[in-house]
Amino acid sequence: MPHTPHGLADVFPEDREVIHNLKVGNPHFAMLADEYHDVNDEIHRIESEIETPSDDYAETLKKKRLALTDELASLIAAAKETACLNG
Repeated sequence: MPHTPHGLADVFPEDREVIHNLKVGNPHFAMLADEYHDVNDEIHRIESEIETPSDDYAETLKKKRLALTDELASLIAAAKETACLNG
C-alpha cells in the first residue's frame, strides 16, 4: 500500500510514542485520530485524482484536516506536559 502523505506520524514525527499512548488510553484522542485519518485519506484520493469532487468540498476537507491537526496537537502537548510534570 502506498504511503499517504500527512499521516499523524508525518505531522508529529517526534511524538510517535505519545500518539500511540493517547490512541490506546484516550478514547477522545483515538476518535479524533481516526477522523483525521479518514479525512486525510479522502484528501489524498482527491489530490491523486482518484476522486474528483468540487473545489469547495476539497477546501472544506483541508480546513477540517487543519482543525483536527490543531486539536490533536493540543492534546499531544498536554500529554507531554503531564508526562514532564509526573516524570
